[in-house]
Amino acid sequence: MRHQALLNIDYTRDFVADDGKLSCGAPGQALEDAIVHITDAFIEAGDEVFFAIDAHTENDPYHPEAKLFPPHNIIGTPGRALYGKLAEVYARHRDKAYVHYFDKTRYSAFVGTPLETKLRERGITELHLVGVCTDICILHTAIDAYNKGFDIVIHEKGVASFNPSGHAFALEHVANVLGGKVIRDTPEPLLQA
Repeated sequence: MRHQALLNIDYTRDFVADDGKLSCGAPGQALEDAIVHITDAFIEAGDEVFFAIDAHTENDPYHPEAKLFPPHNIIGTPGRALYGKLAEVYARHRDKAYVHYFDKTRYSAFVGTPLETKLRERGITELHLVGVCTDICILHTAIDAYNKGFDIVIHEKGVASFNPSGHAFALEHVANVLGGKVIRDTPEPLLQA
């Protein structure tokens, strides 16, 4: 049994499209082929794949992000849709028992979600991360994964941010402080091992 899973975080229209409400724009759009390739490889291998997607309500005065960012990924809006070809991948495989989609309301995909329970039930010890933004939701998820004892792998060609220095810091932090692996490319043997 393989003990790895893929976590796709927030690769939605609002975070990636030119007209997205909190878009990282071109850097996020440049990830599309890599994210699709990595996701397809995990699905074809029969590995668990999780989509953790921001879900916010409009004009929520109690949510801490309301003071920091413009409204984004509002429930019921097109901005919450998976971006580009990743939406097609999910649509093709959504009925597979090992493909999961859940809402999250905080930066970390662990907070207030079933993620940890599902990983533990399936004996997952290594969590691969792709999506946006590297220095926000990817980093906070990686920190929680570290604190919960999971091994962390970030695919550099599968993450981006609207803040280039924050992106670089997050990758360095994962590698040097969390002991995670940052894969500079996506070699096939890693996905098929």
